[in-house]
Amino acid sequence: MKKESVGQVKTQYFNLDEELNLESGKTLENITLAYETYGKLNKDKSNAILVCHALTGDAHVAGWHEGDAKPGWWDIIIGPGKALDTEKYFIICSNVLGGCKGSTGPSSINPETGREYGLDFPIITIKDMVHAQKKLVDHLQINQLLAVVGGSMGGMQVLQWSISYPEMVRMAIPLATTAHSSPQQIAFNEVGRRAIVSDPDWNNGDYYDSNQESNGPENGLSLARMIGHITYLSSQSMYQKFGRKLQDKDHYSFDFDLDFEVESYLHYQGESFVKRFDANSYLYITKAVDYFDLTSNGSLSEGFKDIKSKFLVISVDSDWLYTPDESKEIVMALTANDIEVTYCEIKSPFGHDAFLLEAGQLNYIISGFLSDVLVKDVMAHEIPLIYEDSTIEDAANLMMDCKVTHLPVASSDKRLIGIVTAWDISKAVALKCNTLEQIMTREVVVARPEETIEKAAEKMKEYNISSLPVVDENKHIKGLITTDQISTLITKY
Repeated sequence: MKKESVGQVKTQYFNLDEELNLESGKTLENITLAYETYGKLNKDKSNAILVCHALTGDAHVAGWHEGDAKPGWWDIIIGPGKALDTEKYFIICSNVLGGCKGSTGPSSINPETGREYGLDFPIITIKDMVHAQKKLVDHLQINQLLAVVGGSMGGMQVLQWSISYPEMVRMAIPLATTAHSSPQQIAFNEVGRRAIVSDPDWNNGDYYDSNQESNGPENGLSLARMIGHITYLSSQSMYQKFGRKLQDKDHYSFDFDLDFEVESYLHYQGESFVKRFDANSYLYITKAVDYFDLTSNGSLSEGFKDIKSKFLVISVDSDWLYTPDESKEIVMALTANDIEVTYCEIKSPFGHDAFLLEAGQLNYIISGFLSDVLVKDVMAHEIPLIYEDSTIEDAANLMMDCKVTHLPVASSDKRLIGIVTAWDISKAVALKCNTLEQIMTREVVVARPEETIEKAAEKMKEYNISSLPVVDENKHIKGLITTDQISTLITKY
């Protein structure tokens, strides 16, 4: 399939009509989350994928805003024919709580004062960000996400989702991330924060007044970005891109002016950053990253013990900010809990930024993982059952109450013994049948949890049926899979 853009998109806004309880013990009211969606939600709402952004990202992950010079920040993997194929999946991305790109953060208006929050905004954590995202997913009436995907701080959110809401995440794909911030990572964040708060124009976080002479701590925020940006690159990529080349000169200036191309590049990154990001948001979000720690009683395995998602963990070989060893620690902790996990290491000279740049490897790895979907990954687990000693009237009432057309008939220990359809109920009335035995079908076409969804689809097509009970080797009923759950996820059904 030709890889295409999702085209022009618009940001949407979700207003939370209840207060949010924060991990610090404080609460926030009147919360707004900016978000964008791409693709269509299928009838069963089983094809939704949540994308979580990195430190200074936003909800605009793909496509184009009117007048944009470039597309969304992960357009390389989102769209028709790409890894996150918008003809198969419904993609959601929201700006995090504490951000400054449409979601409530320190630059938002405090309803109690009518002025920007500034430092009155409460400290937030990655867990709080995920809690807010959960409210958005609930608003979209999605009970379970097919996958949660994200890199760097986005990867932290992926891990937190799988712990906070284990039943809601079928598959988790954290990239270039860690399960707990290291002292070195905290140190870089603190130097960046110190650059901001040391700027006299920071004014203790109160710099939003348009009557002020300054535009806020632009120098401090620019320096913080320069420091952070160094950690996103690798030594090899900096040599390849800049070497020791001079900027617009042939000889050293022998003063403290900019001599080298790499110096000019960092200044450009800092100067362009202050035009799009709020200094206070930078303080709050980096602090949330510092607090991030998924270990329990000093053990990451213990912290992961309740996870139920299937995992793809991706690292970058040249990433020294969030190293491959940190990703491997995640893999080992998942494995210790018998969680299904695949590990891939991207080969790239681009350092941490590779998870935003390596289109070929990312599309290949992620699309392969998402394509390898089994029945157990998408089936409905909580399904209505009718038991063998029930009456026809019981079956009819259950169908109407649950709005289903197929009811597996189970023994007392939940073994499948047959199936009753809405057609069978109609036939029972016409033929004046009295028992389920008279109308149910005992020879039932079934799916196994470990079968591919393609295999299940082939059975549905061959027998012209729209749903299959899912049973294990002992015929115990594990769930139900329908055409609605799989039709958008495969191309040949």
